[in-house]
Amino acid sequence: MIHATAIIDSSAKIAAGVEVGPYTVIGADVEIGEGSVIGPHVVINGPTRIGKENRIFQFASVGERPQDLKYHGEPTRLEIGDRNTIREGVTLSRGTVGGGGVTTIGNDNLLMAYVHVAHDCHIADRTIFSNNASLAGHVRVGSQVILSGFTLVHQFCSIGDHAFAGMGSAISKDVPPYLMVSGSPAAPHGINREGLKRRGFSAATMQQILAAYRLLYRAGLSFSEAKEQIKAAAADSPEVALFYAALEQTTRGIIR
Repeated sequence: MIHATAIIDSSAKIAAGVEVGPYTVIGADVEIGEGSVIGPHVVINGPTRIGKENRIFQFASVGERPQDLKYHGEPTRLEIGDRNTIREGVTLSRGTVGGGGVTTIGNDNLLMAYVHVAHDCHIADRTIFSNNASLAGHVRVGSQVILSGFTLVHQFCSIGDHAFAGMGSAISKDVPPYLMVSGSPAAPHGINREGLKRRGFSAATMQQILAAYRLLYRAGLSFSEAKEQIKAAAADSPEVALFYAALEQTTRGIIR
């Protein structure tokens, strides 16, 4: 299952049944879980942990040192979960000491061609990053987020669960859960109705989310005033509570 032209460091731990394609290079302190398929011409450097049943396509660069001038060879790492698809030319960097030391990618994510995930980013589960979407350092992305092609996310931003960014969005502030955003700079354009419907959100729940959105973006309230009213609504809705938590925890400010 390992091509004769692949170069694999003796310290790498490759589970039984893993496929490794021609001319792939796997460095020291790399672990790859069962059922994973590593295509040709892939470079994986460690420390990197890759879970089960991942598919990594040709020319991907996984676990390379971070593109950060403050990095001086410290033992930071990249951790990837299970069942992710990492397409051609994707670049995934390890963390930095100043950012916690680790970049993480959860489960069941699709990273399309030429996606870049910089140091100390944290991606949850079941996201889709379309071609050339790029995260700067220290970005957090929640579950079931979709970033359309050529979306750019500024360092230290957070994107909440179920958010959707349109093609070419330039995101420089936090995106609360459930929002649709687009533009450069990105601006809010309602809630992600279609995505929520596909994921089984009830009409009543979507109305609660929409009401919270309108308080923040359509009621003419200041941020603090809107946040207080959303806090009251959050007591009766876990979905609104998630929306409120994003407002409470933001450090960069939110898209408005």
